[in-house]
Amino acid sequence: MKLFISPASPFARKCRVLIREKGATALVKEELANALQDPDDLIKANPLGKIPALILSDGSFIFDSPVICDYLNITLEGPSLIPDAHHERFRAKRLEAMGDGICDAAVSSVFEKNRPVEQQSPVWLGRWQRAITRTLDLLEKEEATLESPLDIGSIAVTCALAYLDLRHPDMAWRNGRPKLAARYDEISARPSFVETAA
Repeated sequence: MKLFISPASPFARKCRVLIREKGATALVKEELANALQDPDDLIKANPLGKIPALILSDGSFIFDSPVICDYLNITLEGPSLIPDAHHERFRAKRLEAMGDGICDAAVSSVFEKNRPVEQQSPVWLGRWQRAITRTLDLLEKEEATLESPLDIGSIAVTCALAYLDLRHPDMAWRNGRPKLAARYDEISARPSFVETAA
């Protein structure tokens, strides 16, 4: 299998962490791709032109990080990172949605800030900032839901927080969120996160 990645993509990192937690790096080759250049190989694997995208051994393809993670969790050996039990599964998937939502807003903000200043939208930048802040505040209140064992929810949230450190250090997301910061420090010290840091 081949996974198209960008080292800074929090969505690709989520998949890369899952692969390492499964002990399956020998089974999934990672290939760098610049989605903004619309490379042919990536477009063939994902008509949306987004990273990550996974090409399977039979030549078929899967895209969007939640779908890729679901597929890899089922098909690769190793510990399951998406719980089967009804309550636990939806707890983990809800956390994944929060992590992915933070990333959606944070990535959109990066693109917006890269436009000429006179073309930037303060309305959208403010909206994305408020969405991130509200979600971080909720995660601080619900920090206990990130307790081990590691699963797709805690992976997604940790990738999102690392992306905020990388692209939005001015947000200082740790301020006023000591429990979330401590949990982040604990999870991000795992080898799977250290190896995939941008």
